[in-house]
Amino acid sequence: VQLVESGGGLVQAGGSLRLSCAASARTFSDYAMGWFRQAPGKELEFVAAISWNGVNSYYAGSVKGRFTISRDNANNTHTVYLQMNSLKPEDTAVYYCAATTSKLYLREVNTYDYWGQGTQVTVSS
Repeated sequence: VQLVESGGGLVQAGGSLRLSCAASARTFSDYAMGWFRQAPGKELEFVAAISWNGVNSYYAGSVKGRFTISRDNANNTHTVYLQMNSLKPEDTAVYYCAATTSKLYLREVNTYDYWGQGTQVTVSS
């Protein structure tokens, strides 16, 4: 499975960005998807995850109410999105998309088998 993120960039505090992650998986709906981020000097941390069918979503407390994860399982549109609103300087990080066949422990880094290359998000104050 290959994952390619896009949509990162520089935005002012209070602004919005939408990240996309295109997956090459033959059966995209076999995979739960997650977004993680890593700020300079910090560990990789969970941001959001969504179940294989899009019914269940999970968020880190720091982004709940501001970020929304969604996915499109339609044929030839194997993409997961992260809509980020009310961005804060502390959201600055490299954001990674990840995929897993597991249905459990979707907040855990080690659950995920496939990772994208990351996209930089910078929020200026």
